[in-house]
Amino acid sequence: MIRWERERRRRRTVGGGVALAGGVVCVCLAGGGCSWQGAAVQGAGGAGGDPVAVLHRAADRLVAAGSAKARTAMEMASGGTRVTIRGEGVYDFEGRLGRLKVRLPQDPAGSSEHRPITELLAPGALYMKNRGAGVPDDKWVRVETASLSDGNMVTGGATDPFAAAEVLLGTRTATYVGRTELAGTPVRHYRGTADLARAARDASDGNRKALAAAAEGFATVEVPFDAYLDDEGRIRKIRHRFSFANGRDEGTVAVTSTTLLYDFGAAVRVRLPEDQDIYAGRIAAEPGDTGDTGDTGDTADAGGSAGPGEPGGGGSGAGAGGKD
Repeated sequence: MIRWERERRRRRTVGGGVALAGGVVCVCLAGGGCSWQGAAVQGAGGAGGDPVAVLHRAADRLVAAGSAKARTAMEMASGGTRVTIRGEGVYDFEGRLGRLKVRLPQDPAGSSEHRPITELLAPGALYMKNRGAGVPDDKWVRVETASLSDGNMVTGGATDPFAAAEVLLGTRTATYVGRTELAGTPVRHYRGTADLARAARDASDGNRKALAAAAEGFATVEVPFDAYLDDEGRIRKIRHRFSFANGRDEGTVAVTSTTLLYDFGAAVRVRLPEDQDIYAGRIAAEPGDTGDTGDTGDTADAGGSAGPGEPGGGGSGAGAGGKD
């Protein structure tokens, strides 16, 4: 029985759906050392510092920050069709626990809107409520992230914020683009490419298997990214570009996953479902879905992915073929 409740109090004030031809958009079926770090980042800002080294430390800087609020957006494009899924919530980087409310795009006809899906992120597992047709309202669906071909970098419609940060452990090449401002906070913009297999080797225990699965499941292990770090080396915004083969027509699906982090030190309460609260039956496809259904529990079927854009306020994202 898994039961874990964690609350973090702010310690300091800081500034801030369609199912494409591969059965994608799985969520429709079934994210110390301040003086040392400050010097390191300052040096990276065009003064001879090493951007690769700065990015390798970014995940540790988030752990030191403790927690944050998060906004996510995932856009998937294939064959001229684009869908966007948005999420918003909180994440505890020390406990590796998060809670997101994910909003799916409208049906292709634009006539109906899905209920938001509540997602709980935990080491090695994804829990979803309001998962889809056939799942009782009071039950959760549990998926082992290592069992997914993308390691849940895409399947849940949001990339786990800490997994997104640990992708940077695989950074091979990176350049410092320059200083800019994000929501009133000065940030440094870095652009580079990460190797998922290398990231998996250096990742935390909770993300190692999931990143290794993504390295095998994506069309390429190389992940282009743009990362925006504040003066304490913490990620304020990160955008990854993934690609994977469409299993039915052998095309390639392009996915852009964007995560915004803000309000560091925010209170986080995440209570994982107990065994009796987890659905163990089969999941029926919702209207308009074409992917396979599958058994739930620890090995729920994951047909594919969702898709990017800038995290913004609420809303359900773009409809099929539309833009944000």
